[in-house]
Amino acid sequence: MDLGAEPVRRLNSHGKPAPHLSIKFDSHLFSIDTSRSPKACVQPDAYLITHAHSDHYGKSAMLSPMAVASVETARALEIRYGRKYHGRTFSVGESIMIGDVEVKTHPTGHTIGSVAFSWRTEVGTRILVTGDVKDYGHLPRCDFLVSEANYGDPWDPACIFDDDLAGFFEALESGASFGAYAFGKAQRAVALIRGMGYKGEIGMDSESLALTRALMADSGPFVDVKKDCTNVVTPWNLNQVRGNNKYMLTGRRDMSYQTIRISDHLDFRGLMRMIEHVSPQ
Repeated sequence: MDLGAEPVRRLNSHGKPAPHLSIKFDSHLFSIDTSRSPKACVQPDAYLITHAHSDHYGKSAMLSPMAVASVETARALEIRYGRKYHGRTFSVGESIMIGDVEVKTHPTGHTIGSVAFSWRTEVGTRILVTGDVKDYGHLPRCDFLVSEANYGDPWDPACIFDDDLAGFFEALESGASFGAYAFGKAQRAVALIRGMGYKGEIGMDSESLALTRALMADSGPFVDVKKDCTNVVTPWNLNQVRGNNKYMLTGRRDMSYQTIRISDHLDFRGLMRMIEHVSPQ
């Protein structure tokens, strides 16, 4: 079946394949979650950035005027890397024009501001590029799907899981502090803490606090890390929190702290449900 679109791997300045991929369709080339092309190479029409995690290469793409990201993703990139975002921004759920192509955006729930992108080719093929996904409910049906597969192995027990919200609530009630990556997981932790009724101060390290204040308006009082409150800090700052009532928010089991499974991804079962939902060809 000829869908009128082709995934391609660009070469970087060392002559090796660039991370992630680009999609060639009609007379266009969109690069997704990848580093910038060397000047001597064919330049894409756009660098689509699904979210601001480092393994999606926004640190590089954000420096291009061809970058396209949500307002929240652009702000998170600026805070994380201390650089000015040079591309275009949009509000999650808006459509944008890239040349003569209308590109729609869809929330994925992976981080604040994370999106999937969708568009149609000249022959009517519906292309959907998701990035990482936690909630597939807003994704449209498609013919051509490019998605994550972080937990796509049905034979790996680590790919089958549920978030331990009950365990998180019990730890919160006990006055625990939590280790979480500064972007994404930390904001999820704050949302859960507030959603579970905690209205007191939350202690945070400087990077987590800067991102949370920028991305979560009216999310309650915050302070620097302190002993007598619930703290949400990066894993490498968890040792600065006094006491032993501390948990890492992760599915990993090779940690020196107790862990609670809180994931910002779908597990294998969720990925299969997502594929059924978007129904690619």
